[in-house]
Amino acid sequence: MQFKRSPDERFENLLDYPFQPHYLEVDDTEGGRLRVHYLDEGPSDGDVVLLMHGQPVWSYLYRHMIPPLVSAGFRVVAPDLVGFGRSDKPTRVEDYTYARHVAWMSDWLTQLNLSSVTVFFQDWGSMIGLRLVAAFPDRFARVVLANGTMTAGPVPEEAVEPLRAAYESMPVVAASELDARFRDKSGLPGILFWRKFCAESPQLLEIGKSLDAIGSASSVSEEERRAFDAPFPDESFLAGARRFPSLIPIFPDEPEVAENKAAWEVLKRFDKPFMCAFSDDDPVTAGADKPFLEKVPGCQGVVHRTIGPAGHFLQQDQPEQCVQAILDICGRT
Repeated sequence: MQFKRSPDERFENLLDYPFQPHYLEVDDTEGGRLRVHYLDEGPSDGDVVLLMHGQPVWSYLYRHMIPPLVSAGFRVVAPDLVGFGRSDKPTRVEDYTYARHVAWMSDWLTQLNLSSVTVFFQDWGSMIGLRLVAAFPDRFARVVLANGTMTAGPVPEEAVEPLRAAYESMPVVAASELDARFRDKSGLPGILFWRKFCAESPQLLEIGKSLDAIGSASSVSEEERRAFDAPFPDESFLAGARRFPSLIPIFPDEPEVAENKAAWEVLKRFDKPFMCAFSDDDPVTAGADKPFLEKVPGCQGVVHRTIGPAGHFLQQDQPEQCVQAILDICGRT
């Protein structure tokens, strides 16, 4: 598998990101190896907190959460998914599949031999991370699900062909229109506009501006934008970011629907503490906490919360509240 590696100088002197890089190689599923970057902060014998990011960001999103968690005595581990951050970036869009993302991060998790893990998942971090919980439930002690989900083909059969036809003729909207498209419940689903945007829009290269468009209730500074853009020097590094929305199993005949349904069966028996901590103004995942609250036994007896004011990337808007959610589920002050 051919891949690119973002130059180290792109990550020098980033605002509020003083962390040392760590690397581990995983099987690329084609007989080669891919390098996964991760942060590993705090005492090596501390209770593990795993922070998993989504698309189109990287571990920089957790920069304000890591120091207070370390101060609380945790070992904090935050990987960059393959195709993002300082991790290797396969160059073909077709190299990225949902199954491969799960396999890559499963390999990473088991090589590090992480156990008794408290996890904070958001966006694609949850789509992959919840599959890890289902595959290795004994490794996980607690889950904080924040603006995340794990879909399994929710579009009804009768709506599949009309929606697919609509997608083909759908315009590639400007980034500034995406928030409104997600919020408009009378039109086509916002996720289809996001799929089209990520697959085709030249604006995707400006990752920092995407946070302003759909993700953040607070403004993103120019220095922060530079940091979010750092992993992607040019279009040739963007295959993973372009691919992710098309991998979400929206339609019932898409890959990984059966696997996600099987993972849901495991979650229906997961009785360890499971907290939903969704933001108050996320147009992307609003209401996605409901099936977890209804079906996951670990949600019972847990104090769930709404984090705000915050958009989709609540780690950017309210890192202190996100840290508090982790401290609370762990019984820490």
